[in-house]
Amino acid sequence: MKINYFPYNLKFRHPFTISKGTKTHQPTLIVELEHLGIKGYGEAPAIAYYHIPVEKMIEDLESKKSFIEKFAFTEPERYWHYLHHLLPQNHFLVCALDIAAWDIFGKLKKKKLYELWNGDISRNPVTDYTIGIDSIDKMVAKLKEKPWPIYKIKVGTPDDIAIVRALRQNTDSILRVDANAGWDLETALNLIPQLKELGVEFVEQPLAKDDWTGMAVLYKESSLPLFADEACVFENDVEKCKDHFHGINIKLTKCSGITPALRMIERARELDMKVMIGCMNESTVGSAAVAHLLPFIDFVDMDGPLLLEEDVATGIQYDYGKIIYSDAPGLGISYTGLFQK
Repeated sequence: MKINYFPYNLKFRHPFTISKGTKTHQPTLIVELEHLGIKGYGEAPAIAYYHIPVEKMIEDLESKKSFIEKFAFTEPERYWHYLHHLLPQNHFLVCALDIAAWDIFGKLKKKKLYELWNGDISRNPVTDYTIGIDSIDKMVAKLKEKPWPIYKIKVGTPDDIAIVRALRQNTDSILRVDANAGWDLETALNLIPQLKELGVEFVEQPLAKDDWTGMAVLYKESSLPLFADEACVFENDVEKCKDHFHGINIKLTKCSGITPALRMIERARELDMKVMIGCMNESTVGSAAVAHLLPFIDFVDMDGPLLLEEDVATGIQYDYGKIIYSDAPGLGISYTGLFQK
């Protein structure tokens, strides 16, 4: 096994604001694994509030490089378990390596990843498109700029109802809201009935990630389905979400890759919970990993390549929310690096 890596700071089309802050660029790390002459690619974006910057991923990668490379690769699950113990404090890096391993495995088997898992893409959900927090006029302008069947609206401001009302006046598309833990219980109990009247489909992470007492109350009172995001990071969090949320939003980067995500999907199904997979503004590399999980989930938010002005790969396309795959095996992508303008 040989490894290479490429750090990027990808520019957003518009400044991207959620309740936790604003950013103009998305730092990310692309990893390249090579096994038997076959190259596989994976990605892990850096998110400030998880305190794993690209520099930390590179530092850990360099310090453990010989161990990462010497593993006798046969299939991704074994490799993930090895990496999980080798890099216990860096699940972002484990994710990137796990995705790359799956890419190689699919290429070895000459199959797309969803084919390896017997997925039926005819039932795939369509992806939403995110409207980040901004002035109401600018949020409406962003919506009009990108006609789309489903929008995810970032909220967590004093003007949340006015924002959603203005957007609803300008579209008949499905609206979802994501508070990114920006509400308290009283606010959520007040806003959710109004959001339901505005035709909102569901609410993502309304309360702080550790407010399990508040979520137990809100779960019983809410007239809209509630999805866990920040409260559901790792596999052992799925069980905790039962009777607090109606569904979970899995992020590959946070949970440490495709391998644990497949188990999280299975466990959520056993608990009769809905499943969404979200993105952390990945390029096409990380977004392709999400794309192959679509046959197994209910909702998806994989609009990273649409929000970014720059991309480092090709291979998946967006047709008004529907994901179009390439004919290539594995992830089905071609790594290009940044396009020359």
